[in-house]
Amino acid sequence: MKLPISDRLLVCASFVERGSRVADIGCDHGYLSIHLLTSGIARSCIASDVKEAPLHSALRNARKFGVAGKMEFFLSDGVCGIPRDFECMVCAGMGADTMIHILESAPWLKSEQYTLVLQCQSKTPLLRRYLSEGGWQIEAETALRDGRFLYTVMKVRYRPGVPKLTVGQCYFSPALAKETSPDAAAYYKWVVDGLKIATAHQSDEEKLRALKELEALAQNETFSFMEELP
Repeated sequence: MKLPISDRLLVCASFVERGSRVADIGCDHGYLSIHLLTSGIARSCIASDVKEAPLHSALRNARKFGVAGKMEFFLSDGVCGIPRDFECMVCAGMGADTMIHILESAPWLKSEQYTLVLQCQSKTPLLRRYLSEGGWQIEAETALRDGRFLYTVMKVRYRPGVPKLTVGQCYFSPALAKETSPDAAAYYKWVVDGLKIATAHQSDEEKLRALKELEALAQNETFSFMEELP
């Protein structure tokens, strides 16, 4: 029996450290937690969702794949209603506003004991800025194409005192610039093209500064992803 898990969630799973206790926030069908357990990456998982229907679906799937005994299920808005004894929190398939709400509602996550794996669906520059200003560091970030869409997945840890991201880095992080995949190059082009369109129709000083910074980045041959640009 094959688990119908998406490439997007598989990349999220690849950022989870082996042996972790994982909190899968917004678990939906539970496929991420099930994969983490059946592949031996996680030792146990907390599956939570703000709605009952997906949580029931996750429980049914966990039973089907024989891992229900290693999972706990919680109806919760973010992490507010779950145990805090996990090492890694995964949020996938949410917009930046929702992720920021989750983090703001749980200031105790500002601890080096927690790793965050975040896959943002919208307003990703806003999320990167929030993380940077809050003392979190994006330790790793990768881009991937799943179907017709480009996404990024980032691994984040609380590191107060690290330099804050520049306006351009909020659109394309230093961690992402270290990637060598064609998808990272495609994501860079998508971001730059989007900024060009946005600034062509209205004056936006912040986006103009971001565009200039990213265009200058393309001239820097030390960034690995540039090898993949056409």
